[in-house]
Formats: sequence, structure tokens, C-alpha cells
Amino acid sequence: MAGKSPGVVFLTGFKSDMTGGKALALEAYCRAQGRAFLRFDYTGHGQSSGVFEDGSIGQWADDAVTALDKLTTGDQVLVGSSMGGWIMLLTALARKPRIRGLLGLAAAPDFTRDLLWDAFTDDQKAQMERDGYVDLPNCYDDQQPYRICKPLIDDGWKRLLLDGPIDLDIPVRLIHGLQDDDVPWRTSLRIQEQLTSHDVEVQLIKNGGHRLSEDHDLDRMTRTLDALLSGLS
Repeated sequence: MAGKSPGVVFLTGFKSDMTGGKALALEAYCRAQGRAFLRFDYTGHGQSSGVFEDGSIGQWADDAVTALDKLTTGDQVLVGSSMGGWIMLLTALARKPRIRGLLGLAAAPDFTRDLLWDAFTDDQKAQMERDGYVDLPNCYDDQQPYRICKPLIDDGWKRLLLDGPIDLDIPVRLIHGLQDDDVPWRTSLRIQEQLTSHDVEVQLIKNGGHRLSEDHDLDRMTRTLDALLSGLS
């Protein structure tokens, strides 16, 4: 969607797509503001081609950089949800001159190590090495298990960010629910600690879960984005 700059690009979460509530709420906000906006699906997600199980953080980050390069112009603010928060940071690092600010929603950098591999039992790790995948319970949507494949884990080791400084000198806003059962809220504090930017704010939501997709969550998201954009003008 064309409009004024800086534009907004939404980066979806793990196995999510561009038709979710946060993506549509952001589009409605940007449309009302006359601001450029982009939502898209990574390879193997939503309407995009490819097989989800063959995907990796590196591939999906490359998708985001390609979308930024080919489908947007000028300065951009990235909004990343869950896994999209990791993609958001990787994309910003890859295209520093064009990224003016970041908004992370339950951002989950390094989750393939911290929340998957490190949480696997010895039996699950052995199965991953033997079979190339592990099935995990899915408490969302159709209840089909998440199949976590070895390429996702192996590639994730190459993209880790939280073990050292994240060299971004731009405004960053992070929103995280204290009741998040999928990504610990302390992850947002770790992101804040590692970012070299001095303009980083973390909102911790007392009753917030992982999805942050209720109407009041969406209102908070757009208010935070609006304040971020206002500070850039």
C-alpha cells in the first residue's frame, strides 16, 4: 500500500500469515494515516509457495530483505511479532540505512536455541538427529502438532543475536505480556540490554499472553507505533 514515509512493514510470527489480526489492524491504521504499509507471507507460510518444514530463519529473513528491497521505497519502520521480532532485527541489521525504528511484539530472537533445542529432552534431541524432526504440541488453531525440522535448528545457530551487542542505533519499542507461555517476557529485557541504541523502551503487560491480539492489545500496538512514528518526523 503506497503512502507517506516512513512506511511500516509487518513481519509475522512462526507459522502465522499476513491475514492475522495484528497485520490487518496495522494496515487499517496506516490506511487512515495515509502511510505506506506492507504485509507479506514468508516462504512456506500463508499464500506463499514452498514447504514450511523446509524453511529456516535465514530463508525467512532473506524473504523479508527481498520484500523490503523490491516492494518498498524510502525509510521504513519494522513491526515484528514473535519470530517476526527475530526477523525484524536481522532485517534491520541488513538494511541499516533504511530502517528508522522497530516495534517488537513478544519478540523471540534465538528461539530455535533458547526455546526449542535447549528445552528438548535427550530423547527429542536423539530423534532430531535420527529422524530429522520432532513434533511438538500445538495449543493454537487446528491442534495439529508443530513439526520442528533439523534445518530450522541448524540454521538458527548461525543467526543468534542475544549473545552479544545488537548494533542498531535507532528507536526500539518492545511490548511483552507477563503471562506469555511461549516466549518469556525476560527475552524483551535481554533484547534491550544487547541493543546498542539508547532509545529503547519495554512495555510489560500484566495480563498479556503471547498473541497480544485482543482489541485492547491492538489499540496498544497502534498507539505505540503512532508515538514512535511521531518521534521520527
